[in-house]
Amino acid sequence: MGKGQQSEWGEEESRDLIQIRGELETGIKRNKKLWEIISLRLTEKGHTRTPDQCKCKWKNLVNRYKGKETSDPESGKQCPFFDELQEVFTKRAKTMQMQSQSRLSDDDDDDESGVNRSNSRKRKAESRDVPELLEEHLKMEMGWMKMVERHAYERLLFEQEWRNSMEKRERERLIAHRTWMDTEEQRSLREESRAQTRHALFTTLFTQLLDDDK
Repeated sequence: MGKGQQSEWGEEESRDLIQIRGELETGIKRNKKLWEIISLRLTEKGHTRTPDQCKCKWKNLVNRYKGKETSDPESGKQCPFFDELQEVFTKRAKTMQMQSQSRLSDDDDDDESGVNRSNSRKRKAESRDVPELLEEHLKMEMGWMKMVERHAYERLLFEQEWRNSMEKRERERLIAHRTWMDTEEQRSLREESRAQTRHALFTTLFTQLLDDDK
């Protein structure tokens, strides 16, 4: 099965993926290590999925959550796991809001103008509601996924270029070997022809000598 292909995800393993991804929301950078851990955690739950399959499935879920697909138009939900994803991203937005407020509260300055700027930033952060933060973080998530895909595509191009180079070298080696074999064969034929000529000459001379002795 190819890298971009995967068997249909069941409802249980999809929910487990969302749960594990939500639990790992903080503390682990979003890189290859993250998806390896998620793949391992899914294995512990009885699901066999590679890191790439986990990352691809998560991207599809995020796209559907953002409204790119509609599975149940009557209810207005974006995907079958809308509630689970909503919980993950809402929790993420609240965490971001709390961290932002915490950083601002630690940035007090004795200078009066600095205090005013800090208070202004606090009010601005508090005025931002959860949906706004959620949308911002979703954009960051999609931007990160696009960056990963771009790097994977660049790596694929490099590997293809390397394979083409190796194939070209192999073809050149085969041509050189075939040329050498042809040259050797021609040289062998020439040597054989010379040997036959010498043998015929010696036979003729020997016959003439015998005739002269009679």
